[in-house]
Amino acid sequence: MVKYTEVMIRYGELSTKGKNRKDFIGRLAGNVTKVLKDFPEVEIHPRHDRMHIVLNGAPFEEIDKRLKKVFGIQTYSPAIKVPKTLEDIEKTSLELMQDTFEDGMTFKVNTKRSDHKFEYDTNQLNRMVGDYLFDNMENLEAEMKHPDLVLRIEVRQDAVYISNQLLHGVGGMPVGTAGKAVMMLSGGIDSPVASYLALKRGVDIEMVHFFSPPYTSDKALAKAKELTGILANYSGKINFIAVPFAEIQETIKEKLPEGYLMTIQRRFMLRLADLIRQKRGGLAIFNGESVGQVASQTLESMVAINDVTTTPVLRPVATMDKTEIIERAQEIGTFDLSIEPFEDCCTIFAPPRPKTKPKLDKAREYEARLDVDGLIQRALDGIEVMPIYPNQKFLDDKAQEDADLL
Repeated sequence: MVKYTEVMIRYGELSTKGKNRKDFIGRLAGNVTKVLKDFPEVEIHPRHDRMHIVLNGAPFEEIDKRLKKVFGIQTYSPAIKVPKTLEDIEKTSLELMQDTFEDGMTFKVNTKRSDHKFEYDTNQLNRMVGDYLFDNMENLEAEMKHPDLVLRIEVRQDAVYISNQLLHGVGGMPVGTAGKAVMMLSGGIDSPVASYLALKRGVDIEMVHFFSPPYTSDKALAKAKELTGILANYSGKINFIAVPFAEIQETIKEKLPEGYLMTIQRRFMLRLADLIRQKRGGLAIFNGESVGQVASQTLESMVAINDVTTTPVLRPVATMDKTEIIERAQEIGTFDLSIEPFEDCCTIFAPPRPKTKPKLDKAREYEARLDVDGLIQRALDGIEVMPIYPNQKFLDDKAQEDADLL
């Protein structure tokens, strides 16, 4: 197996960013540094047109897994650095082709030369390396327009770099370039997908999760934290803010009509999310609402709930079908955990017949019967904030603690 010496990263959408390009590239370099922190030997060199990662012996297979989840990377290629001699170029090209070529594939050689003093020009190198491969491999077929493999040879001032893979990143914008926001994370399927889509557009999110002990279990809270750990693969770290919500839910259930229970709960959630956003320097609120999917997500419900804030409330999955959301959840690795039966506070206190078309004036009237400020303040006093890192586990730890108690 060939040993790659560096990875060349291409920016994609960042190339359109004009005067801000330098800031975007700087943020991308910081995010790449964060996800590769386990490999201190790796060197990262961000440049105007592309980024170079010098592996210094680090295994490309592991680096590859991390880079696949960094927003802002369009494509990347693992490359091998060789001395500027024809013999080294031919020998390494052959090894690389033997390692990646499969019967039936077509190929071409594509040389670029920034060192114009090098003894061979691009056409000569294309021809000589191509001839050398034909002499030493069987079943090769050249194809100039749409080859399966392109053997890229770059002759630079310091050395020659050879690659033949074009790997695709997730695209999007580097996390942090679009500002900071809070994400209302439940334990369901939709809000983790909405979180992923927010991260993909460069938003640095912090999770706000409402929990209601003793009605919700420790496992429900652990599940939300573990979902955050999966999403942290795409940003390096995400702060998780747990908000106690039982007193608010008990009070609403005791004092208000059942049909408006869900509407008033959501108004409290949005108020709390907005106050947390303000305190932590966020610019917007994201959630996982999808239009018409459940009673609290009709347009009438959104009007009655959104009434409590003028902060932008963004809903990345608003127009997606459930099947589309499930497909994306499976792609990003949150689906199997989302369907675990640990119920969150939205499910536990859900009324059997919620209003699908609540009236705004009624919602305001019912809410005015409550000590809104006192309930909000006590919930804020009980919040807990913790950083969560990629793939951090919480359900396993809890299971182990329970086993230890037995």
